[in-house]
Amino acid sequence: MQLQLELIGGLLVALALLHAGFGRYFHWRRELAPLSLINRQLMHVHTFFVALAVGLMGVLCLTSAAELVGTPLGRRVALGLGLFWLARLLAQFFGYSAALWRGKRFETIIHVLFSVLWTYVSAVFLLVGLGK
Repeated sequence: MQLQLELIGGLLVALALLHAGFGRYFHWRRELAPLSLINRQLMHVHTFFVALAVGLMGVLCLTSAAELVGTPLGRRVALGLGLFWLARLLAQFFGYSAALWRGKRFETIIHVLFSVLWTYVSAVFLLVGLGK
């Protein structure tokens, strides 16, 4: 499981870095312009902190995989992370409308890839957390 956590660590760091391009990719300058200042800033600040949290989870996995697997505290942390990513997996299906991806080739591929990623990440953390 240690190797799986290290792999997940690399994936999470990469995902955190991808957040830097969200504003440009999703055309936030144009899309968020009609919003109030507080709502525009919430999008940017929350995106930054999501990226920071995901990046720190990745660094934790890269630097402390053995401790996550081999200590009671590590397993409790892993269980918490497993529940976090399980909630993210559920949001993939219940938080976003299927209208955003259904019938669109690229968006469907991304939806499926991230569904698989969230399932994998959730499963590894939960298995580590449960001591399996």
